[in-house]
Amino acid sequence: MSEELTDEIEAINSIYGDGCLVPSNDANVYILTPPGEESSLRVEFPPAYPAVPPVVLGTNSTGEHGKRGDAARELSLFCQALGNVYQPGAVCLFDAVEELNRLLETEAPEELEVQDIPSENVTDAMPTTETVTSARDSNIPEPPWVISDLFVELKSTFVARCAPVSSTEEAEAFVQHLLSTDKKVRTATHNITAWRIKGPNNTTFQDCNDDGETAAGGRLLHLMQLMDIWNVMVIVTRWYGGHKLGPRRFALINQTARDAFVKAGLVSENQTKKKGLGKS
Repeated sequence: MSEELTDEIEAINSIYGDGCLVPSNDANVYILTPPGEESSLRVEFPPAYPAVPPVVLGTNSTGEHGKRGDAARELSLFCQALGNVYQPGAVCLFDAVEELNRLLETEAPEELEVQDIPSENVTDAMPTTETVTSARDSNIPEPPWVISDLFVELKSTFVARCAPVSSTEEAEAFVQHLLSTDKKVRTATHNITAWRIKGPNNTTFQDCNDDGETAAGGRLLHLMQLMDIWNVMVIVTRWYGGHKLGPRRFALINQTARDAFVKAGLVSENQTKKKGLGKS
């Protein structure tokens, strides 16, 4: 097994949860269970990977509660996702899983819009443009936040903010400023943070905070490591909607953070080119 594949397996399971990518009984073949999905796929990684692409062998399991046709649809979309993101010489599984999530959301049948949810007013829990951008008097200047789109699933709402930082003190001050000036953020269920900073003499600093969402901060930090983002902090806010999301919540947290990184110009849409604030 190549070092690149070893690192990728560790990263995938760190981000999406243990068991997302596990070896099968066949050489070079792994079982991939996309986050939040019932079915699992068999994926072969040739010895020359990533110089050559992985091979999707087919569906491994449709899952105990999977609906008819879902496994075939997910298999087709994953093949499409892999084709969209693979570039020779670059590991691609994280990008492929994220692309699969995007395709599943794009093509989800009869997906409810936020305004169509009758039993819980999600809009009341969402930060409006006014509350996101307003700030009370503070000794700390308004941080230069770049804000993601809102992501809503089963009435839970997620939004991410990222900003350039040059020290851990500045990162902590930005968090404090946000909590002290935005009531809706302050009263959210979780505010998950992570930052990576390069200091003088090749020193580095990185830290994270789960804020009650166990392991979420570490997974967010892993995402930044995968994207090679430095001198940036991110905070992902979640308002709980009354329905447990299980492991899917970690994918949504990372998806929201990734959207902020893309909007900030830290990474390109396909995550293969890194630019902007995170490079030094």
